[in-house]
Amino acid sequence: MAGDAREALLDRCVDALKEGGFSQLSLREIASATGTSHRMLIYHFGSREGLLAEVVRRIEAEQRAALAALAAGSDDPVEVSGRFWRRLADPALAPAERLFFEIYAHALFGRSWTESFRASVIAAWAAPVEEMFGQLGYDPTEARRRARLALAATRGLLLDLLITGDREILDGAADLFARLITAPPAPKA
Repeated sequence: MAGDAREALLDRCVDALKEGGFSQLSLREIASATGTSHRMLIYHFGSREGLLAEVVRRIEAEQRAALAALAAGSDDPVEVSGRFWRRLADPALAPAERLFFEIYAHALFGRSWTESFRASVIAAWAAPVEEMFGQLGYDPTEARRRARLALAATRGLLLDLLITGDREILDGAADLFARLITAPPAPKA
């Protein structure tokens, strides 16, 4: 029962974040926006930071599911990449993405509350993206390298978009990157 209540509360927090962002809000303000008390948030998430990390974890899981659905619906990796980029670049996701990068910055300093984030921010994405590259014909080592490059480049493009808002040039850069990274592997000599 407590798990269901926690998940329902997390759902409300994710919805509130998507509506207008809340990384700058206090725990009491987040509680007010989600129709609960700050004590319930502390009970379920331990701290404001723990809540923020859980919100990002949930949104990241949603993004991985969206990528998997896109990949299952097409055998054209450039099309999948383009559709996924458009999803990421949707201005409605900007509050969640800003929160992602905020927590990423805290993780760089090894904040204890970012431990699960640090453990999953690369690992949770690496396997499914590696699998996609494997399906394109890359050997496991090359698939792993390309997956990490794809993660880093996509996050860099997204960070650039959030900072500059240069949508046209970054849409073009994302398209170029997709074509380069998904080019068929060179034939073995």
